[in-house]
Amino acid sequence: MKAPQAPYSMQSLLDIMQSLRDPSEGCPWDQQQDWQSIVHHTIEETYEVAEAIELALESKNFSEVKLELGDLLFQIVYYAQFAKEQGDFVFDDVIAGICEKLIRRHPHVFGEQQFENEAQIHENWEAEKQRERTAKGITSNSALDNIPTTMPAQLLAQKTGKAAAKVGFDWESSQGVVEKLQEELDELKLALAENDAKACQEELGDLMLSCVSMARHLKVDADQTLRQATLKFAKRFRSVEALAFEQQQQLEQLDPEQLDALWRKVKESY
Repeated sequence: MKAPQAPYSMQSLLDIMQSLRDPSEGCPWDQQQDWQSIVHHTIEETYEVAEAIELALESKNFSEVKLELGDLLFQIVYYAQFAKEQGDFVFDDVIAGICEKLIRRHPHVFGEQQFENEAQIHENWEAEKQRERTAKGITSNSALDNIPTTMPAQLLAQKTGKAAAKVGFDWESSQGVVEKLQEELDELKLALAENDAKACQEELGDLMLSCVSMARHLKVDADQTLRQATLKFAKRFRSVEALAFEQQQQLEQLDPEQLDALWRKVKESY
């Protein structure tokens, strides 16, 4: 089978995808894939894009971002190929759909409509989304509509809380969230004291949800905040490992007091 030649284009990628899926001459692995089998690959590629961007912002080198974006684009091409084989739609229909949506939702850019501020722009955006839902025959008017329940739990919590807050279901200030955090912590302590595993899980979930609410009130991204804290912990832990190695110690052989001493020493530097 002849491969596309450089310089490559979007059509080159589409042709490669079709060749990979060719029933007689394609790749056996690609031939076996379906809508569900590559979903986890798509999620992984999305996270790899996010990681590449973080590293690029630190190093000022975006070459890996370019490659990871290509991997993510390939996932979209994959789904479009499935649809083409089923006779549902082709890649150009995907492009047409997003172009039409963006033009429709930006009348102040591609039309004559004018808005005085960002709030009005957002209001129009939400109104347009509602019109689209009505056109599809979706009659539910819940503030939580359009929030996919399959998204990562922390992002789901963040978007759900934000949607509820938009209609006034929220604390008036961060102090209210602080009180809620203390309430949930007390309930978790009670569940622990009663050795109730099911209640512990439920109360821990409530506490985590309240933490996400605090992030919203502080106007910080909960996922990014936890990511930064985790990376900070990982950096310190690697330093603990290195310090133990220098002292010819193995972490698994140290008692809690010795481990804490190493941790406190590392924290002095970070």
